[in-house]
Amino acid sequence: MKNVAIFASGSGTNAENIARYFSKSETVKVAVVLSNNKNVGVHARVNNLGIPSFVFSREEFVEGTPVLAKLAEYQADLIVLAGFMNKISDALLKAYPGKIINIHPALLPKHGGKGMYGMHVHEAVVAAGDKESGITIHYINENYDEGDIIFQAKCDIVPGDTPETLATKVHALEYEHFPRVIKDVLDNL
Repeated sequence: MKNVAIFASGSGTNAENIARYFSKSETVKVAVVLSNNKNVGVHARVNNLGIPSFVFSREEFVEGTPVLAKLAEYQADLIVLAGFMNKISDALLKAYPGKIINIHPALLPKHGGKGMYGMHVHEAVVAAGDKESGITIHYINENYDEGDIIFQAKCDIVPGDTPETLATKVHALEYEHFPRVIKDVLDNL
């Protein structure tokens, strides 16, 4: 059994989707969810599925030891960022080289970097007049959104699309592809 640790900072729709995808798997388990925010929906979503969740402080995250101890306790093989809004600390990068993946709501390398998350990305894509957007699943390194790309899926942007309608299209791609790509990454660990 390979164990996934999910890091999330928000409502947890992707975390819940991933957990449901693997809920009957005999080879992969979402073992734990970690968050930098106690007041977000991800905790209720995953706790309702029987998955424990924990909150860490900024200091604990940067220093690393408490977070690494929790990952060791749940024997995490892979860290999946699902709406996690903090840059990954050096301690985690060193402890999990090539074992931290993220999903970005655009086709990297466009529309990535610090501050480019959630609706900010969709607003930038529409403002740029792009004809397509999508998702990028990539490995994490020391720079925002610059890790090696694992997978991309595209959607067309049509006249009249707004950041909100684009977000709906991109979320559908996330829900469809992210769990499957996680499985593929784990199969190759």
